[in-house]
Amino acid sequence: MFRIDLPAQAGLGRADVEEAARWLAGQVVRTPVLHSPAVDRLAGVRVLMKAENLQNGGSYKMRGALLAVGRLAAAGGHGGVVAQSTGNHAVAVALAARRHGMAATVVLPVDAAPTKVARARAAGARVVVAGTAGERLAVARELSEATGHPVVDAYDHPDVIAGQGSASLELIEEAERAGTPLDALVLPVGGGGGAAGACLAAAGRPIEVYGVEPVGCDSLARSLAAGRPTPVAPAPTIADGLRPSCVGELPFAILRTAVRGVVRVDDEEIAEAFRLLLLELKVLAEPSAAAGLAGALRIAADGRHRTVGVVLTGGNIEAELVARLAAHRLADITSVEGMAA
Repeated sequence: MFRIDLPAQAGLGRADVEEAARWLAGQVVRTPVLHSPAVDRLAGVRVLMKAENLQNGGSYKMRGALLAVGRLAAAGGHGGVVAQSTGNHAVAVALAARRHGMAATVVLPVDAAPTKVARARAAGARVVVAGTAGERLAVARELSEATGHPVVDAYDHPDVIAGQGSASLELIEEAERAGTPLDALVLPVGGGGGAAGACLAAAGRPIEVYGVEPVGCDSLARSLAAGRPTPVAPAPTIADGLRPSCVGELPFAILRTAVRGVVRVDDEEIAEAFRLLLLELKVLAEPSAAAGLAGALRIAADGRHRTVGVVLTGGNIEAELVARLAAHRLADITSVEGMAA
């Protein structure tokens, strides 16, 4: 069985995730682990899903943001923070900053999901828009220099990685307590922080960690092949949270030897996984989270695993997109019922 070997240069280990979990206890929701016989039948293995779509702020990004911002607040001397992301990390940082009485400025893409922009503003953040991930990073640095507020990076921040890893740790531990230990753990990949945190959480256990990327937004897969972080021009995808142009350097330092593999999924596979979650489990997950289940179904098909864990990373989705993604399957059901009548 593949075992995770964490590189010394990453500077993080399982103990950091365990410490993060202790620090966050009582500050975040201990989200449920879901199980569906219908999903098991489709996958051919047991699939356990960690419902972080029910987390405060609507995603597991709250874990890393609370840890990072909370430690800055405890250290003192910081009146605010700056962050950039495609959406959920910005929302989480804004909420964490408000909890600690700090200002927040978040940089979002020009085409960010309106729901995520509205959530960040509702949390009291100042919202700035910019184009590519590189441009957003540059704007965030400029804002940090102008205000003196530190950047809470979405990818290359050790507290963010360790905090997000606490979701995977909870899933691993709950599966062990239930007598169904994981032998595979699947995370969708944007900048790679969540997958890196999962590798930290799984270190020392016989668990294979896999990343999932949308087709054309596969910086991690290309980076692993090249041996260094490799940017891509993100292709259009319904998984708006998985579009960073390049995996983070710190996540890559962990993932390059610790991740077992990366699966690429297309929008139709993501949409099918979204409908499966919605109609079978009655769970509303955003496409970025559904991508994880789509990848898990692919991984389960190789027949090497008994129990596969998936972190459903978030649930912040536009109502119009929910209707559009559900419409095809609902139309099929209506057609079948009409024929039966």
